[in-house]
Amino acid sequence: MKKRKPVIALVGRPNVGKSTLFNRLVGARTAIVEDLPGTTRDRLYGESDWNGRDFVIIDTGGLEAQSTAEFRANRPDATTLAVDSARFVNEIQNQAQLAIDEADVIVFVVDGKDGLTAADEELAVFLRQGKTKPLVLTVNKAESPERQLNAAEFWALGIGEPIAISAYHGIGVGDLLDILVGLFPETGPNDEEEEESIGIALIGRPNVGKSSLLNVLIGEERSIVSEIAGTTRDPIDTDIVYDGQNLTLIDTAGIRRRGKVEQGIEKYSVLRSMRSIDRADVALLLVDAQEGVTAQDTHVAGHVLERNKGVVVIVNKWDMVDKDTNTMVEYTRKIREELKFMDYVPVLFISALTKQRVNKVLPTALVVAAERQHRFSTSELNRVIQEAYDKTPPPNRNGRPLRIYYAIQSSVQPPTFILFCNDPDLAHFSYLRYLENQMREHHPFVGTPIRIFLRPRGNE
Repeated sequence: MKKRKPVIALVGRPNVGKSTLFNRLVGARTAIVEDLPGTTRDRLYGESDWNGRDFVIIDTGGLEAQSTAEFRANRPDATTLAVDSARFVNEIQNQAQLAIDEADVIVFVVDGKDGLTAADEELAVFLRQGKTKPLVLTVNKAESPERQLNAAEFWALGIGEPIAISAYHGIGVGDLLDILVGLFPETGPNDEEEEESIGIALIGRPNVGKSSLLNVLIGEERSIVSEIAGTTRDPIDTDIVYDGQNLTLIDTAGIRRRGKVEQGIEKYSVLRSMRSIDRADVALLLVDAQEGVTAQDTHVAGHVLERNKGVVVIVNKWDMVDKDTNTMVEYTRKIREELKFMDYVPVLFISALTKQRVNKVLPTALVVAAERQHRFSTSELNRVIQEAYDKTPPPNRNGRPLRIYYAIQSSVQPPTFILFCNDPDLAHFSYLRYLENQMREHHPFVGTPIRIFLRPRGNE
């Protein structure tokens, strides 16, 4: 198992700068930063280190006092965003509570610009109740000497000394980290070393059930699940151990077609979803069984193929489809037609709601991950290529035939092959596709793309 790293949870009311502090600590723009309350909904995890100690940071959605939440939900002139955020208040608070339960140290972030508010006082009471973990009060947006002096008013919360910082400018963050690291549990002599983890990304259009599937796979309410498209805005990582393998499950925001992506928050979410695919070994491409494969699904699949990742097509909401004995066969045929550029991928029909066949998802993903590691021996590879060449020689181009002298496998993840020939310009892409199909007849490379490159002989 992985060695457990100390965990820091950032909590506080909306728009006090938790995500800005999270990004500062992680050292990358991972959390969405927007001057809008309710931007962060799920728990967002990141890793960092300070003074030789590695740790995990959890950014949570903004906690609101009940009176504030009711006002935001019921005021006559409430904006769409305010109403939308209010609908998630209970879920956000549940996520924050889970983060608090998981944490070793809790950082209560308040706003030095706004000063002490009634909501801060209510949240301080909530955090002090049954307090068994270190609680550090951090006054953000205290970039000026005046605000740093005014931070003293937060002593009234009864939590302890307020630590004045500016997450945006980096002021005081080092001092805060010194305090946090000093509160970490002591490391034991028998802590296990961290092992490699297989990255599995759940991807697809908005509202196809990615978060629902994630919650079933890990057995807890890890992501907010809602019928509202776009609920998950931040990519979320969850480390689990399955069948002796370390896995990192990555839930991502729904990916829309480029022309449908709105500016602002959704645009950032899609960009980070692309980066999440980069970090993954295998992508679980979720498709809505009621809608079938759409142009957007094909677009998402194209992103995965461009990044040479393994793929499993997951047809979710299968319980909602009227079926007979041929339905699954016919549906599979249609998927193969729509995704004809990746006909090597396995297709699973599941229901995250009823858990139908969900037990097949991770085993199939592990098969694909193993296929990405497969190596041909050099003799076997050259035999396969020679047989394919003899069976169907390449057509001449400009009166010159393509001649393939020998082949090697240069790497895995994905399996990559180099064919040395007389002139790479003589090869048509259709002949390379033919060679790929012949290689897959000898070994299927389930769910993983393979790459074939031509090089002139003597250019090893």
